[in-house]
Amino acid sequence: MPELVLETNGRTWTLEPSRSYALGRDPQGDIVFDDARVSWRHATVRFDGHTWVIEDHGSTNGTFVQGHRVGRTELGAGTAVHLGNATDGPRLNLTGADAHQAAPYAAQSATWAQQTQAVPQATQPQPQPQGAEWHSGPQQAPAFPHQQGGTPAAPDQHAHGDRSPTTFHQFALGHVMRIGRSLDNDLVVSDLQVSRHHAEFQTTPEGRFEIRDLGSHNGTYVNGQPIAKGGTAVLGPDDIVGVGHSAFRIVGDRLEEFVDTGEVSFSARHLTVTVDGGKQILRDVSFGAPEKSLIAVIGPSGSGKSTLLKALTGYRPANEGEVLYDNRNLYKQFAELRQRIGLVPQDDILHKELSVRKALKYAAKLRFPADTTPAERDARIDEVLRELKLDIHKDKKVTSLSGGQRKRVSVALELLTKPSLIFLDEPTSGLDPGMDRDVMQLLRGLADDGRTVLVVTHSVAELALCDKLLVMAPGGAVAYFGPPEEALNFFGYDTWADVFSAFENYRDYDWAGRWKGSQHYQMYAADLDAVAAQSVTAPPPQAVKPPKPQSWGSQLFTLVRRYVSVIGSDKGFLALTVILPAVLGAVSLLIDHEKGLLVNPLNPRTGLHVPNGTATTVLLILAVGACFAGAANSVRELIKERVIYERERATGLSRSAYLMSKVVVLGAVTVLQGLMVGLIGFASREIPERGLVLGGSTLIELCLPIMALGFTSMMFGLVISSLVRTAEKTMPLLVMFAIIQVVFTGCLFTLHGTPGVNEFSYLMPSRWAVAAAGTTLDFNNIAPNTDDPTSTDPLWNHSAAAWSLDMVVLIALGVACGFLVSRFLRRHEPEVMRK
Repeated sequence: MPELVLETNGRTWTLEPSRSYALGRDPQGDIVFDDARVSWRHATVRFDGHTWVIEDHGSTNGTFVQGHRVGRTELGAGTAVHLGNATDGPRLNLTGADAHQAAPYAAQSATWAQQTQAVPQATQPQPQPQGAEWHSGPQQAPAFPHQQGGTPAAPDQHAHGDRSPTTFHQFALGHVMRIGRSLDNDLVVSDLQVSRHHAEFQTTPEGRFEIRDLGSHNGTYVNGQPIAKGGTAVLGPDDIVGVGHSAFRIVGDRLEEFVDTGEVSFSARHLTVTVDGGKQILRDVSFGAPEKSLIAVIGPSGSGKSTLLKALTGYRPANEGEVLYDNRNLYKQFAELRQRIGLVPQDDILHKELSVRKALKYAAKLRFPADTTPAERDARIDEVLRELKLDIHKDKKVTSLSGGQRKRVSVALELLTKPSLIFLDEPTSGLDPGMDRDVMQLLRGLADDGRTVLVVTHSVAELALCDKLLVMAPGGAVAYFGPPEEALNFFGYDTWADVFSAFENYRDYDWAGRWKGSQHYQMYAADLDAVAAQSVTAPPPQAVKPPKPQSWGSQLFTLVRRYVSVIGSDKGFLALTVILPAVLGAVSLLIDHEKGLLVNPLNPRTGLHVPNGTATTVLLILAVGACFAGAANSVRELIKERVIYERERATGLSRSAYLMSKVVVLGAVTVLQGLMVGLIGFASREIPERGLVLGGSTLIELCLPIMALGFTSMMFGLVISSLVRTAEKTMPLLVMFAIIQVVFTGCLFTLHGTPGVNEFSYLMPSRWAVAAAGTTLDFNNIAPNTDDPTSTDPLWNHSAAAWSLDMVVLIALGVACGFLVSRFLRRHEPEVMRK
């Protein structure tokens, strides 16, 4: 087994065949490079039993041998390897291996060179021998091809032109090529977004090509549209197949692969957003983002920055214009491209009660395919934590971190899936100047490491770190786009405060016209702006919904575990959960008339039963307590997690699984509280010996309506939480809800026989809960209508049928609330998903 000598940056390593060597920026690696173009864990050099090989680990900027990007290739004496860039990236010189090892490499390099020259211009590959085996070879920089029918490339904009495939794979007719993450596939894709056995290419007897999904978790896409899970689609010569961060195109009998490693173009063309009344809040915005760049968007309040961000991410598509991700229409292909775009809202998108590692663990569980192992998820989490220098804080609660560190955690969550494009909304809001600089330097590093980063900000202190600056004028138009160091000179002011004052003082001035008439416009935007937005025919409505990374049951289980962890880490909430029902139940014990009887007391003179008004008072207190406790548990739950839900929904979260997780956890808590309230309120009192439904278990029969009332009130609280826009509005609505329940219990005044009022009371859960307990206690007998003793409330009839009806309607109200919450949650999802 020959040794290999590796030399780089003046240092030399003698590699032993008995072990492998990790290359990258990770300080724990074997050979460490201090270069932003090198990934954290970039590649591995090892002896495979026959020869030395280098394997790239899906690095952002790639590994290159003789100018060609490689995934895995043999090494020999005289071989030169570049990391991160084919020409000036860190260079590895290899010497000392046996001379015979260089021969296979040299022959292979010559073959690759010939193939590479033919690929960019070839429309039909050279004929291959029938029955040839699968073969892959390296090509030039990765990219996505220009699609037929898409928007033509802007003149002199390399970012919008065709580029060469990353690799190609030769196959023979009649063969099947399977794609997946597992090593037993014909084409191995090292991407955690890809299932172990994801899809397969095959040929039909007629000689046509098909793609068949193998039950993948994140889906297989043809031209941006998902195919059915386990379904097939016939491919044409111009069709693009998307699998994770890779895309494939069939050219003749060759499969070309394009790996999205960050070298993608992104542009907005003629974006216009119009709201009700015809008012334009975004007007004809066009700009292009260079690859691997940091772009800042600034402007005064009311200039449309937030609207622009929503339009660029697909959360609220523009009424006119288009957003292109490497020449692919984001709005039309959102289901696939959403996996490659990261979004960090202004508010934190993590549960602050959890530790950093645990919060990322649950996020990874929801975003990665179900067949991803815990070890794979943990390895990716550790990699991201080290990259963002959060590994020393991984066991701290998010709420204990500084503002800048919390923003890093939010960025870490988005980096889990290796997005090529990251948007941030006001990441430095509320931070001091030092943290402002740290966050902007973090974003600069993300761009240097192979991502395009766009940040909306009010801070102008660190704009020099950006590659491009987009200045929005009042009314939503572009006032400037170009290098940040030229911006103040363009406006003719010395400070940004003067520029913003000018925007405010001259709101009617045509800032967009001034920009388009300038030399800067001709230099930085005219070529892109000259290309009119193309009218792309919308695809027919899809019968197949976009796939989700996890099954519904798996998502529900993960969400329930996360929610229990959040609640369990909040000691104050746990204490209040126990104290609140105990206090509410104990209050009813203050009413001790006639020794606590909840039946008709006997008149000592006549020996006859007399009406008992205490029973309705006790039940009123217990019902109101259950209503208040149930609604208080849930009234803030959806509004406080709205930003988290919006982001997770865009990445494939099931709306019904999310809602059901709240119902399961809060429902269990509320039902137990209702049981506590009922036991405290009823246990010490004299109650009927036998119930209507449960026989001798009268106490449980009385507690069940209180428990069901708490559950239904909790569902009403979720309705309130899904309707309001701020958490501050929940408390007044909670008080109003509780008061209304008091009025419509039927304990304060007679509801039966009151036209309109009685029918309205049927919508109130307290009406049915009190009625169910009233049937057991025989309210028509112990609390008759004082105005008309012969008039009885049918909901209080002392019968099992009446008790069952009351309980069924009470639960049905809770189910109806669940349906309403599900509909209201749609308003907080990306608009492109709703359509």
